[in-house]
Amino acid sequence: MTTFIDARTSQNASLANSIAIPILVINTPQLFGQLGLQTVGAGTNPRVQFKGTISVQVPLALAGITITIVRGTLSTDPVIYSATSTFNLSVLAPQIITFSADDFNPPITPQLTYTAFVSSNLLGTIRVGPENFDGFIVSD
Repeated sequence: MTTFIDARTSQNASLANSIAIPILVINTPQLFGQLGLQTVGAGTNPRVQFKGTISVQVPLALAGITITIVRGTLSTDPVIYSATSTFNLSVLAPQIITFSADDFNPPITPQLTYTAFVSSNLLGTIRVGPENFDGFIVSD
């Protein structure tokens, strides 16, 4: 039987167009969410599941936006998920990117920290909101 252990939410911006954070360095991860999940009571086969949303305004050029989730706090920590969305030249409105990720059988420590980053391959990309990142851990 699956046992619920913990759940957390990181809500950086709740509303559309509620922030205007430019991505100033190409292909450099910028933090937009972080979770610390408690693991007390975790049994065998721990699993962490995540979901999130980020909205960006891209310049009128071919832009690639990458979402990366790491187990830890630094962009150089172990990557557990990475995906790139590419937007074409005719996109004028903010683009909403949603994602879902899993970390199966992570090492059990008193707390597991996960950090979500966003990067762009093009200057002129602006994070406009909403932005959220949430996750939960269960085990057998």
